[in-house]
Amino acid sequence: MKIISAKCIMSAVGPKQYPDTGYPEIAMVGRSNVGKSSLINSLCARRALARTSVQPGKTQTINYFAVNEQLYLVDLPGYGYAGASKAKRSEWGEFITNYLRDGDRIALIVHLIDLRHEPMKNDRNASEWLMGLNIPYVIVGTKADKISRSKRPAHIAAIRKGLMLPAHVPALIYSSETGEGRDELWRYVRSVIAGQK
Repeated sequence: MKIISAKCIMSAVGPKQYPDTGYPEIAMVGRSNVGKSSLINSLCARRALARTSVQPGKTQTINYFAVNEQLYLVDLPGYGYAGASKAKRSEWGEFITNYLRDGDRIALIVHLIDLRHEPMKNDRNASEWLMGLNIPYVIVGTKADKISRSKRPAHIAAIRKGLMLPAHVPALIYSSETGEGRDELWRYVRSVIAGQK
């Protein structure tokens, strides 16, 4: 996909702050430090569109990135960050849950899992809950460049098994470092949006 424009337009913590342009939204969900911001930068061919950090838990709002004035990539706070206070985790959980449940604008949920590791309990819980929302859903195994090509199928298979993914749910691989998987993910995003028109 050719990126003509990409910009962060707003951050929100509740429905009154959501944009009202009607663009389809692609929601990025995953553990803290799984690479959501890096993936957004890679998808948009921008180095610093979404702020990245080696310290997890930096994304604390729902951040909207407008792409080509056609759709939003939506960066959600990561789950599983033990360094945040219990009150802060509860606050994040509430507005993330409300955003995802009020899913009229959400065209696709992209659930990021670190390809190097089998899914953890909170990954499994998130996957089960997300699939129950009846919103198109795809798994993306991040940090693929850290795994040799010969071993990647086994790692994807382990993720599928760990999350008990139904056969119809795609599981793609992605490297924000090399851009591998970028075209495939964009093709999937566009096919989902086209199917909803």
